[in-house]
Formats: sequence, C-alpha cells, structure tokens
Amino acid sequence: MQAIQESRYAIVIFSKNYAFSKWCLRELAEIVEWEEKKDLTIIPIFYHVDPSHVRKQRGTFAEAFAAHEKDPMVDIEESNTWRNACTKVGYIKGEHINGDRYESTIIQQISEMIFYNYTMPNSLIHDNQKIVGINSRVKEMISLLHMESNDVRFIGIHGMGGVGKTTLVEIIYDRFSCRFEGCSFISCTRERSTTAPDLASLQKKLLSKIMPKEIDVWDDRDGIKLMRNRLRYKKVLIILDDVDCEKLLSALAGDRQWFGPGSRVIITCRDSHLLITHGVNDIYNVELLGTADALQLFSWSAFNKNHPPDNYKYLSMDFVKYTGGLPLALKVLGSFLVGRTLDSWKSARDELEANPKKEIFDTLKKSCDWLEESQKKLFLDLACLFLIWPFNRNDLKEIYPAIDFEVLADKCLLSKSDYDKGYLNMHDLLAKMGREIVYDKGYLKMHDLLAKVGQEIVLREDPVEPGRRSRLCCKEDVLHVLENDSVS
Repeated sequence: MQAIQESRYAIVIFSKNYAFSKWCLRELAEIVEWEEKKDLTIIPIFYHVDPSHVRKQRGTFAEAFAAHEKDPMVDIEESNTWRNACTKVGYIKGEHINGDRYESTIIQQISEMIFYNYTMPNSLIHDNQKIVGINSRVKEMISLLHMESNDVRFIGIHGMGGVGKTTLVEIIYDRFSCRFEGCSFISCTRERSTTAPDLASLQKKLLSKIMPKEIDVWDDRDGIKLMRNRLRYKKVLIILDDVDCEKLLSALAGDRQWFGPGSRVIITCRDSHLLITHGVNDIYNVELLGTADALQLFSWSAFNKNHPPDNYKYLSMDFVKYTGGLPLALKVLGSFLVGRTLDSWKSARDELEANPKKEIFDTLKKSCDWLEESQKKLFLDLACLFLIWPFNRNDLKEIYPAIDFEVLADKCLLSKSDYDKGYLNMHDLLAKMGREIVYDKGYLKMHDLLAKVGQEIVLREDPVEPGRRSRLCCKEDVLHVLENDSVS
C-alpha cells in the first residue's frame, strides 16, 4: 500500500481470475483512491479479458463478485468499493492483450512511455511546463532516433537562430543520457569557422566526458585516431550544438564506424546543406510557434503563468505578432517586461520598431555573418526592398545568381518550395504576425525580425545621412535623398 501511495504510475494487469483475489481488489481500490488524491497515472492492461467485463463486472468478474458477496468476511460496502474501482479503471484506455500482438512489444511501449515522460524529473535543467510545445518535439525526435535500433544514427536538427534547437537537444540529453555507456555535449557556438576552431581542444573535451582517465590530444589527426580507437565499442550519445562548418563535423563525428552499436550523434545547425553533405540519417526541422503557443510562452516569461491578465492581453498579442513566433524573442521580451506598468509596456512596444533588443538582433545576425559577399548583398536587398514593392522572380534571378537564393534558404534566411506564380514578395507584418521565412508558390517572404536585422545593418552604415548608405529602406529616407541630393 505504501508503494502505491508513493508511485507516479500504477500498471494494473486484469486477468480472468483477477477479481477472485481480495488482495488484488484492495490494491485496486487503493490505486483509485490515490489517483484521485495525487498525480497518479493508471495504465490498465486487459490480459485476455474483455474490458467490458471489467467495467460492468461480467463473465469471470461476475462470478468472482458473486463469491465475495457470499463471503462473511467481506461486507457489502467493501464489495461496492471494489466494483466502483473496477468500473472506473475499466473505462480507462489501456492495452488489450488477446494474442494478436507480441507481449514483449507492448511491454516495451509501456516502459518507454513511462521512461520518456518521467525519467529523472528532478535532474532536468528546464521546467518543461514553461517550454511550450516541447513534448511534441521530443516525441518527434524520439521517432527519428529509433532508440530500439542497434545501428549508429546521425540526426540533424535544423532551424533559424533562436527557434529552440539547443533547448530541444538539452532535454533529449538529460532524458536519455542514462541509456548510454558514455555521453558528451559539445557546444560549438564559440568555435566559429571564421576563427579557425581549435579542433584538438574540442576532441579532448568530447573524449574526457566519456573516458574515465584524462586524455591528451596533440592535434586533430591524433584526436580522430583516439576517438576511433576508444569509442568504437561504446554505445555513446553525442550532441554537437550549433555547428557551422564541415571541418568541425569531420573532426568530431567524421564516420559512423568511430562509434559502437546503438550510438546516436545529434547535430544542431542553421545550414541544412551542411547536414545533407555530412550524410545524416534524418533532419528534424524546428518550426516557429503558432499564435496560441507563442502567447503561452510569452505569458510564462512575463507573468509566470500560461496566459496574460485581461488588461495585458492585447498588448501581449502585439509583442507576439512582433516576434513572429520566435521563442528566443518571446522569452527575451517577456523577461524584460516582468513587473512593468502598462505605460512601460506601451512604450517598449513602440520603441521596438526603432530599436530591436540587442540579444535578439545579435543572435539572428550570426546567420548573416556566415554569408559570402554576394549572398549578403542579396539578403540585404530583400530585407530592405521587399517593404516597398514586389519583384518578378525571373527578373531577380537575372540580377542575382540563382545559387544565392538556395544558400539563403539552406541557412534559414529563406525557405523555398515549389511555386507557381512568378513573383517575389513579403507578407504584411500585421496580417501574418511578422513575415515568416518561406519561399512558397512564387513568393519570397522573410521573417520580420530577419528583415529588421538587414535594415539595421544598412542603417549602421551611416546613422545620420541616408544618402551615404548602400540602400534606402523607407519612404522618408528616399524623399530626404531626392530633396537634398545627398547621395555620395
């Protein structure tokens, strides 16, 4: 009984003779009582028993209760309690085993479901309640990881900066690291390809988290040999977060043969082409949040609850629309507004148009920093000029190399799909809650925050005189230049 009271799950296995056991029925009544008192989840398994026989006490359950009611040691009140417990649990959706499926498969499904949802709840670095939509993302990742498979799998996670890739892999790492012989989480954020990453140092860091003894790595070629020799028989989980170049991947996870059977390597990246080039098994694309989820995440950050107070609801929606569903922006803005007055909220909303938050700007700008000169030129033109008029797609491809459009899409600055109409344009911010990055049916659309990054880059070329900038982003600047003939 104490074990029931201290449990988070109760798995009840109803067999044909279950109800003949008074002890089983007393346990069942205790389970139902504690399910009502605390967060106890009941999972019924109907083992060669019709669930309707349990909830309506038919068949062998009817025979058992008839026998109990003749037993002088069982009073009518206790018998009714048992009946009510059978009825309640009999209506809970569970597993019905009747010979058409392997029992081992059902056992594995139930144990994995419990493991995925409640493994080490106190060790998680995130409060999952405040990470909106994370459970569905974790489930989708689990399906790609194929934990039951004994092969070595490389999985890519792709998405724009601030969309939640790192948060997702941190939760995966926390939940499932105990299932591996060794684990290593490597953040590559500081190892930008433009600064010649210290590959040997990263290899040493990766190995030191898995091997019991300290290992010296003299250079990256030495590191590759060590990884191949030390890890090839170990089942390991390796996270490579925020990778931006093939050199890093080749040094840290160059070949599946480096790792033992059942190993998993998860790579987060803003460049889908890099993941494809490295030959990952699958790529999971992290999408922006929809309106309802975005408002919930913003509310957790601003009010520490899942919805805003009535007097802040409309203002909250203004901030949600501004972010376009980007989790980083929702959390940064929500945290900034905690405890502030309505007037301060209105002021902050109006100020955002002119001065985007630095943390958001810097995160998104990293995607631009990795572009070649021609690609950056195209990005800046799209960010600035799409606010003024639409372009014919074919005309633009005569001006810009077609490959540059593909690169912007690979790096999450645009997203392309098949399209029928021959125009490039942007959705209106107010109508679509910020321009998303989509390249869909003949239109190029850009997430509003990315467009603002491009405009801000141009603005900083000369904050005072628009005529000295490479591009004009608004009607006022165009009129100023035309009236003052100030182009230089």
